[in-house]
Amino acid sequence: MSKKLWGTRFPKRTSLLTDRFTSSISYDQRLAKYDCLGSIAHARMLGRQRIIPLKDASLIVKGLESILKDVVNGKFKFDLNQEDVHSNIQDALFKKIGRSADKLHTARSRNDQVVLDVKMFMRDEVNEFLRLITLLQKSILKFAENNSQVIIPGYTHLQMAQCVLLAHHLLAYIECMERDKERLKDSQKRLSLMPLGSCALSGTSLPISREQVRVELGFGALTGNSIDSVSDRDFIIEFLAGLSILSVHLSRLAEDLILWSTKEFNFIDIDYSFCTGSSIMPHKKNPDVLELIRGSTGKIQGSLSCMLMLMKGLPLSYNRDLQLDKPALFDAADTMKSVLEIFAELFQNIAVEKDTIALKITDESLFSVDIVEYLIKKGEPYRQAHDIVGRMFRDCSGKERRISDLSVSELKKYSSKLELDVKKILNALASVGLKTSFGGTSPRLVSRQLKNWSKKLK
Repeated sequence: MSKKLWGTRFPKRTSLLTDRFTSSISYDQRLAKYDCLGSIAHARMLGRQRIIPLKDASLIVKGLESILKDVVNGKFKFDLNQEDVHSNIQDALFKKIGRSADKLHTARSRNDQVVLDVKMFMRDEVNEFLRLITLLQKSILKFAENNSQVIIPGYTHLQMAQCVLLAHHLLAYIECMERDKERLKDSQKRLSLMPLGSCALSGTSLPISREQVRVELGFGALTGNSIDSVSDRDFIIEFLAGLSILSVHLSRLAEDLILWSTKEFNFIDIDYSFCTGSSIMPHKKNPDVLELIRGSTGKIQGSLSCMLMLMKGLPLSYNRDLQLDKPALFDAADTMKSVLEIFAELFQNIAVEKDTIALKITDESLFSVDIVEYLIKKGEPYRQAHDIVGRMFRDCSGKERRISDLSVSELKKYSSKLELDVKKILNALASVGLKTSFGGTSPRLVSRQLKNWSKKLK
C-alpha cells in the first residue's frame, strides 16, 4: 500500500494482511463525488478565513473540480492500493497541483470528513427512493384503475372473508408506501445537520467557519456536538429502518401476487417475461421475480440488524468499527432500488383472470356479515343476529344448500325479521356497494380514492 496519511508516526510498514483487512477503497470509492464536493467547500472556506493562502485554496479548488469531473464521467482511476477514498482523492490532487494539496486537510479529520460524505450520499439516495416508490405507486394505481370494477374475495387468516374491490386491496399498498415515503422524508431532517469542522472529535483552534461550508453544501443546520458528530450513525440506522419497513410492505405484496398466480387461486397471470421455468418440469411457469423480491427483503433487514449490532457496544467517540457502516448501507440501498425498479415494471405485465374470480365470489359465505347487518337494521341485537346467521350457514352447508335457495317460510324459522328481500344482498356487487363507511370498499368511495391518489402522485 502507498504512503498513508498517518504513516509518519509509524517506524515500520504495516503488514500486507493489515493493509488488506483495513482497506475500504473497494466500497467507499462510490463516495468520491461527495468527497470532492465536501473538499471544495472546505478549501474555499480555508481560503476565505485566511487559514491557508487564497492562491493555494484556488489551486486546490481547481484541482478538485478537475478530479470531480473525472469521477462523474467515470474516468477517474482508483488506486486500490490506497487505504480509502479520501487517500485516493488526496493523492490524485497532489499529482495535479503539487504541495499545495497538503494544505487541504487543515482543520479536518477523516472522522468528520467521512460522515459528511455519507450524509451527502444519503441525501441523494433518499430523493431517489422517493422517486422510485412514487413510480411503483403509479404503476399499481394504473393497474387498479384498469381493473376498477373487479371484485375479489378478501381474506383473513388466509380464508375467504368478504368481498372487496381489487382496486381497494391494491390501494392498501399505496397507502403503506406513502407512509414509507413520509418516513424517508422525515429522515432528511437528521441528514441536514452538517458535521464538517468537528475534526477528530473535539473541534479545532483554527478560525474556521462551519457556517460557510454548511451554506455552500446546502445543509440545514450544524451539528451541535463535535463528539456526537463523528460517532453518530443514527441517520444510517433510521434510513435502514425505513427501508426495512418498506421491504416488509413489498414482501407482503409479492406474497399476495405469488398466491394469486397459483392454480389454486388463479386470480392473475404474470407475463412470461417476468417468470422462469423448471429444468426438469417442462410445464412450469414460476413467479421467480416475486420470490426473489420476497427473499431480498431479508438482506435489507439484515443490514439494519448489522448496523444495530455494530453500534451497540461502541464507546464515544470514533472507532474503526464505523468503517463497516458503508457495506450495510450500500447493499441495502442497491437491493431496494433494484426491487422497486423491477416491481414497477412487473405490474405493467399482469393480467387479471376475471372469469375465475367471478366464480369465486358466488360463494354466499362471503355475504354473511351483510345478512348480520341486514338484521341489525331491522332491530335485531348484534349478538343474536350473529347467532342467527351462524345457524343458517351451518344448516345450509350441512345440506349443501344456498341461503338464496331458502323460501320465506324457511327464512322465518331463523328470524321473523328475515324477508325475501335479504336475497338482494347475496351478490358481490351489492355487498361491496353496502360498505359506505369512510375508507370502505364501496365503488363510489374507491373511485374517489383512485382520483385522489392520481392527483397526489402527479
